[in-house]
Amino acid sequence: MHSPELLHYYPKFHSMDSYMIRLSSPFTYNHKCCLFANQKLSRHFSSFNFRLQSRKNSTSDAKEFDESAFEAERLRLDAKARESMAQISKTMTETTAEAEADPKAWKWVIRKRIWDLMEAQNIAQNPRPVHHRIPNFVGASSAAKKLSELEAFVMANCVKVNPDSPQKQVRFLTLSDGKKLLTPQPRLRTGFFSILESSMLTPSTINEACTSVGIAKYGRPIGLDEKIKVDVIVIGSVAVDPKTGARLGKGEGFAELEYGMLRYMGAIDDSTPVVTSVHDCQIVDDIPVEKLLVHDVPVDIICTPTQVIFTNRTIPKPQGIYWDKLSPEKLGQIRILRELKSRIEQETGQKLPCGPSEKLPPTAQRRRRLS
Repeated sequence: MHSPELLHYYPKFHSMDSYMIRLSSPFTYNHKCCLFANQKLSRHFSSFNFRLQSRKNSTSDAKEFDESAFEAERLRLDAKARESMAQISKTMTETTAEAEADPKAWKWVIRKRIWDLMEAQNIAQNPRPVHHRIPNFVGASSAAKKLSELEAFVMANCVKVNPDSPQKQVRFLTLSDGKKLLTPQPRLRTGFFSILESSMLTPSTINEACTSVGIAKYGRPIGLDEKIKVDVIVIGSVAVDPKTGARLGKGEGFAELEYGMLRYMGAIDDSTPVVTSVHDCQIVDDIPVEKLLVHDVPVDIICTPTQVIFTNRTIPKPQGIYWDKLSPEKLGQIRILRELKSRIEQETGQKLPCGPSEKLPPTAQRRRRLS
């Protein structure tokens, strides 16, 4: 028998957002559709060993770390991912038949409008073009400063921040204020999350530690058994609606997956504030709440270069991972998900459901790095 704490149920769904965790028809529960595990499971399992080496050897690790190879591979894979997203966006925005058949096509229309606007008005900052990215913007540091003055941030001990360019200053302020920084490894390709603390760094390395290379170089990789409490989640956005807290990311679905994993770990709950930093032009009023998917993560607070907005969020936050909507192809690309699925199946003695098979664009088929 499954514990009641392990079973959560959802209704019929229509499709999937950005071929990541395909979920739809939000916010009501239905027995048999969705299974996820809460933090109480973790005490029953042996540790996931995603830790590479003790931080006692951090100096040696940093010397041995091949920065140029890491960055070249990261840029190559990011370019492939953006090309894949561009193909999907073009299909959704230019092909009427596809758009009418796909319940998420409207998201690409809003994303493209924002990306085009930011480039046309020169609001965009490097890396450019900002299409198919969490867009960097003029005034990102000012938005980060406002975010750092929030009571929730000031009182926080551990802050989870996305690894994108416009949130680099948020990562810097987190570390320079003596807080723990939790950040995901790019697209979950190499593992899961990494933790950085100012005690791991020197004044000369703290700025580097806020970059993708620095996170890989200085961060301590963690696994699902890490005992951690995240006090604030900072998330990147392409567009956000202050009236409802509705948010659109770049379309890959990794923010939602990261959120679901943290729920599984017991690191966050419904009360954990979700904050985004964006340019004022990214604030919109045309995200239809009724069309949002059940895994879409809403935001509680919006920080821009000119203002702080506490949203009137009524949208429920996701409760975990939704296995019956996760395709075997996508599952095959992300090791941490395969490990989690295996552990839950071992504990429950039952096979978890799997989502429908999907044909991923060729450019989304990223080569695994040799261990």
